[in-house]
Amino acid sequence: MKKNNFNIVFFFILISFTLNVKANDTLSIGKDIFLNKAVCSSCHMLEDAGSNGMIGPNLDQIRPDKNRVMMTVKNGIGIMPAYEGELTSEEIEAVSIYVSTVAGN
Repeated sequence: MKKNNFNIVFFFILISFTLNVKANDTLSIGKDIFLNKAVCSSCHMLEDAGSNGMIGPNLDQIRPDKNRVMMTVKNGIGIMPAYEGELTSEEIEAVSIYVSTVAGN
């Protein structure tokens, strides 16, 4: 393989690895927020988190998409409080990605 081709292949492998690591970090951060910072687990059932809350909807059953989770976490709904101002926008995004990725899987 020529040096230029090797560099291109190496670049794509490096980018792929970096994106995987970033995605895994985001899921870990989101899970930590779900379990510890926002304590979503006290109200919501989510198998991946090992939570069995019965107050809010079972997230494995409704399988919300990222935008739905973000809107609900920011603004609250029903008895669920709004977390905008308590969580940063990055934290809201991380927990939304986590829930929308693992719910029902």
